[in-house]
Amino acid sequence: MLNEWIFESHAHYDDKQFDPDREELLSSMEEHGIGRIINVGSDFASCKHTLELTQQYEFLYGALGIHPSDIADLDEEVYEWLKKSAVLPKVAAIGEIGLDYYWEKNPEVQSRQRYWFCRQMELARELSLPVIIHSREAAEDTLKLMKGIHAQEIPGVIHCFSYSPELAEEYVKMGYCIGIGGVVTFKNSRKLKETVVRIPLQRILLETDCPYLSPEPNRGKRNSSLNLPYVVKEIAALRGITEEEVIRATRENAIRLFEKVRA
Repeated sequence: MLNEWIFESHAHYDDKQFDPDREELLSSMEEHGIGRIINVGSDFASCKHTLELTQQYEFLYGALGIHPSDIADLDEEVYEWLKKSAVLPKVAAIGEIGLDYYWEKNPEVQSRQRYWFCRQMELARELSLPVIIHSREAAEDTLKLMKGIHAQEIPGVIHCFSYSPELAEEYVKMGYCIGIGGVVTFKNSRKLKETVVRIPLQRILLETDCPYLSPEPNRGKRNSSLNLPYVVKEIAALRGITEEEVIRATRENAIRLFEKVRA
């Protein structure tokens, strides 16, 4: 399609949905213009699998962290494992970490989410790594917590952004990137489309969150990085620029954020 290669900033190729054809699919990435992939851990098992994938594929890097919905996995022993493993050469970020009040309504569990979010943010600060942040139906607490720990000192990306353009601009002021994936192609994603137009292009990263959130016209099917051109096309149309410009800028943004990734 294009001469530019795409940087995929958020995938879950450790997911069991890829068990039937993982090797075949990942081996096809280069020929389809996907040059780098960040595979993002969400629980302890997926973090370990992510490390294995980073050794199998030169173009694939890892992020290690425990998702808020999986904090039952987190204790001091696992935290020390994360700390030890995150210094490996191909671990490029701490993530996926954050808050998720969509799935969790129990105030005590929400409190534990906030505790481990802070701890993992501090781990990123200690190791000089960027963070990949998940925030769903927890806008106020996420921003409050980040301001409280001076998150502007810890680079990162708000993954799968789902809030208002105004809140996106708040994160951008803190130095954060905004992860844009397949949802931007949905007809009812008015707020996200407006966000793409309003924030600087230098703060947008391409992502899929695969195997989830396939863009149109493949909505409802298993997602993969091969669908990123649909996201590129939508961003280009919204901003009135070329697809090459979108790919080039988002790649440069990702390389700037994930410093351990070799261009």
